Amino acid sequence: MEEKVYRGRLYDFYGELLSDHKREIYEAYVIDDLSMTEIADLVGLTKQGVSDQIKRSTAKMNEMEAKLHLCERFDRIESRLDDIIAIAEANGYADIKKMAELISEEL
Repeated sequence: MEEKVYRGRLYDFYGELLSDHKREIYEAYVIDDLSMTEIADLVGLTKQGVSDQIKRSTAKMNEMEAKLHLCERFDRIESRLDDIIAIAEANGYADIKKMAELISEEL
């Protein structure tokens, strides 16, 4: 998985557990796609300071994922729902397909 996509996924699951300051920096980098220089100017840190905060935040969220496996479970459930949708469609089970699609949208 591309690094920024992976970081975005981690943030979706664990971002609220970061401090406000770290969350601001991480969001600016991963979601807003700002450069480290732009973020440094925005929050009053050096470029190296921003880099360190992003690395620490990523490490903390990776540690949480290693313990909780929420991203992994989500991916597994999403994949299984895709399989159910494909099987239901191939066998003409429109009601099952619709229900699986609704569940998938809730994820």
